[in-house]
Amino acid sequence: MFSNPFFLFQLPATDSTLTPTVESFSLIGVVVKGGPIGITIAIILLFLSVVAIYILIERYLTIKRAGEVDDTFMREIGNFVQSGDIKSAINKCNTTDTPVARLVSKGLHRIGKPLEDINTAVQNVGNLEIYKLEKRLSLLATISGAAPMIGFLGTVTGMILSFMNMAGGDVSTESLAGGIYQALVTTAFGLVVGIIAFIGYNTLIAQMDRVVFKMEAATVEFLDLLQEPVQ
Repeated sequence: MFSNPFFLFQLPATDSTLTPTVESFSLIGVVVKGGPIGITIAIILLFLSVVAIYILIERYLTIKRAGEVDDTFMREIGNFVQSGDIKSAINKCNTTDTPVARLVSKGLHRIGKPLEDINTAVQNVGNLEIYKLEKRLSLLATISGAAPMIGFLGTVTGMILSFMNMAGGDVSTESLAGGIYQALVTTAFGLVVGIIAFIGYNTLIAQMDRVVFKMEAATVEFLDLLQEPVQ
């Protein structure tokens, strides 16, 4: 009886022949493979991300507090002014830590002078308050534009590294991986930092616009109040 040739050539299957080798992914490892330039750019982007998040949180809380104006504040100031109790009105402003209160306080200290002079003094204080609220926002805007460019710089240097390896005759996958890693990771990191800074900047600007509107409304209301006869 003849044996089947098919069975003579059968080999037992093992797990090692069926299971592919998968390299574990590590973000730190990817950055390290980018070389000194990739590591430097990643550190710069990490620093910019920390600065952007700090500015975003700090400015958000500051602008939010500046916009928290009590609805009864101007009503109380109006009652004090109408009754001629300017001192109590000033004390009310001093105990209210908001830009609107500082605007009104400046105007109260100018009572007795021409209305145009009072308006100028109030506007100067308003400009100063807006300047203080805008503190560090320009830096946040700079980060939103600079971070993607720095990430793109990592892309360029990474590709240069890859082509240098190819020019030197080293075209192995591992030799090219460092440049490719650097190119991809720094670009993605730069875009993430830039997006966070960009969204944060525009959110703070919108929040500031609401505060400025409240300051302008309070200024108009205060100037109208000074033109009303004292009871």
